[in-house]
Amino acid sequence: MQRFAPYLGVIAALVLALGVSLVAKPQPVAAPAPRLGEVTVPSASSSPFSMPVPAVASDTPSIPAPSVSVPSPTPTAKQPAEAAPATMAVATTPTAVATSSAPKPLPSSGNAALDASAATLRSALVNILCDAPAGGAIHSISGSGVFVAPDGIILTNAHVAQYFLLADRGVSCSIRTGGPAKDTYRAALIYIPAAWVRQNASVITQDAPDGTGEADFALLAVTKSATAAALPSSFPFMPLAVTPPAEGTPVVIASYGAQFLATSQVRTDLYPTVVFGSVKGIFTFATDTTDVLSLGGSAAAQEGSSGGGVATAAGTLAGTITTSTITGATDTRTLNAITASYIRAAYASQTGEPLDLLLARPTNDSIAAFAPKISALESVITANL
Repeated sequence: MQRFAPYLGVIAALVLALGVSLVAKPQPVAAPAPRLGEVTVPSASSSPFSMPVPAVASDTPSIPAPSVSVPSPTPTAKQPAEAAPATMAVATTPTAVATSSAPKPLPSSGNAALDASAATLRSALVNILCDAPAGGAIHSISGSGVFVAPDGIILTNAHVAQYFLLADRGVSCSIRTGGPAKDTYRAALIYIPAAWVRQNASVITQDAPDGTGEADFALLAVTKSATAAALPSSFPFMPLAVTPPAEGTPVVIASYGAQFLATSQVRTDLYPTVVFGSVKGIFTFATDTTDVLSLGGSAAAQEGSSGGGVATAAGTLAGTITTSTITGATDTRTLNAITASYIRAAYASQTGEPLDLLLARPTNDSIAAFAPKISALESVITANL
């Protein structure tokens, strides 16, 4: 087993080799940082954008994504003694897509168990669209999430879920499903790390922050239907994994990637992206835990994928997408996800209780328990507006 000493020079070499941004104390590694993958979208009104929208092609604007800078311990490379070879091909996409396409059948990996996981993950996937008032410092965004419990609990990123703290600022968020994504549910926060909010209070107004993904997770619970249909008695979901996958493990990745859509298409013609790949590398925020999965390039390595899911043939959610490089062809990019095992450990450390207790608690109780914390967390963000 090759060992990597926790020195900045070694980490920098890994960054250059893998295209991963690792922020070290006391100074960042001199390498391009991955951007977090939600995408900014225009407000529902006809008012202009609150930030510039550069074009990828002359008729296809790209929507720059706010991300998060996490000034915390640097993930250091961790390599298992025996890394299994990758067996699944990773899908690619052109660097610009000018028009939307009709929904396509799920791809097949040739592995029945992994194909079953792909179907489960696809059914549990949601798009999170948050509208902010036009002309302000806060931008409307689109991200992804995954149902992880049958009563409507959604795992996403903190840099997406922070918008749920800003209802008093005229921000409204909807949970959308299907292809194209359609307004389906309303939801409320039941957990976001307070430390993440405090450390990243200003990123909601930044054009292109970056980060490692540490503590970048949050949980929402569905509160009501956004249509005439009643809420289902049980939501399609994918349970969180307990143990992380090893390097080389085949995976399926799903998200609502939107970087190459015209801004109007994000609202009307957004379809899920589902691809097969494998774990290219593993990283840790500590010393010997598997906290970050490096997934290489694929069609999921684009803005809008934040909060998307990574699953294995075991039928469990192994991780949630947090960061990606966002330039160049998608098959040359680097997509990263924090692991479910890291999320479990971080939640337990921050709250003093296992995450499974929150997932098993009635959602109305969880919403009511978290509601008194919203005002203080909101004030942390709004102090920077």
